[in-house]
Amino acid sequence: MYNLYLIHNQFMTAMPLSIQNIISRLTFRQLQVFHAVFKLQSYTKAGDLLGLTQPAVSSQIRQLEQALGQPLFEYVGRRLFCTSAGKRLAQSVDSIFSELKLLQSDFAALKGQVAGELKLLAVSTAQYVVPHLLREFRDLYPQIALSVTVVNRATALQRLASNSDDLVIMGMVPNDKPFTALPFLDNELVPVAPAEHALFAYKKVTATDFLNSQLLVREPGSGSRLALEKHCQQHRLKVAPAMELGSNEAIKHAVIAGLGVAVLPKLSVLLELELGKLKIVNVDTFPLNHNWSVVYPQTKYLTPAMQAFLFFVEHNAQSFIQKLTGNL
Repeated sequence: MYNLYLIHNQFMTAMPLSIQNIISRLTFRQLQVFHAVFKLQSYTKAGDLLGLTQPAVSSQIRQLEQALGQPLFEYVGRRLFCTSAGKRLAQSVDSIFSELKLLQSDFAALKGQVAGELKLLAVSTAQYVVPHLLREFRDLYPQIALSVTVVNRATALQRLASNSDDLVIMGMVPNDKPFTALPFLDNELVPVAPAEHALFAYKKVTATDFLNSQLLVREPGSGSRLALEKHCQQHRLKVAPAMELGSNEAIKHAVIAGLGVAVLPKLSVLLELELGKLKIVNVDTFPLNHNWSVVYPQTKYLTPAMQAFLFFVEHNAQSFIQKLTGNL
């Protein structure tokens, strides 16, 4: 009995020493480098991201492996793979960094400030206005680290379902999913044509005549195309696209080049309208009025940075865009 007690006591005494030894040899820089290599699956790409040379990255990983007594990555052929120990460490590092972000927010709150990280995802139709909003938001909350990713609607829905981002800015929010949506900005879709188009010879153009004038549209599933299709369905109009293009920018330049007409977000063509390269066609039942919304899963925990952004767009976006559009 005594020997068992002695062995147990020695084991329990040794364990904290081992942990203390690991802690004394670990650094947050090593964990940051490991996290980058794990996410990018490349020493070189991790170095580019962090401003380090490839040998410096290798050195940090080697020191981390020595501290933990476990290999974290291995090469098979010329490909880099993460070991089981590395995958387990990645889970812990994610938790550690998440806690640090919360700690940063809490400390900022104690000082009466809002800080932390805010990862926004925006559909492509919103890219024309989001940078302008973020400039004012950044001026109000300079300690919030902002990042914005622009994707199409299909990708936005996928990332929203997987909770990959803090907040998503999109239109046409699905109502059959457990999402919370805060409408904050008018997204007016206007019928446009080149300034010299024959349609401008008429004071009023029927929707059918406009839609039959070589209509250029986005790919199926995009928010602007879905809005147009729903509008036409409600008014019993037929949509017969002459050409599909992968972005509003591509459609805008195609219209300017004389390839056809289109229905585009007004905010995406402000400069072209001002310069006279495009004109809004006076079409029955148009323009289409929809909202952009900030969307997130209903059960999502809202950080102080997320709450600050939601409050900001709800109370400032509309007046800001009115200033941006002017008399157009």
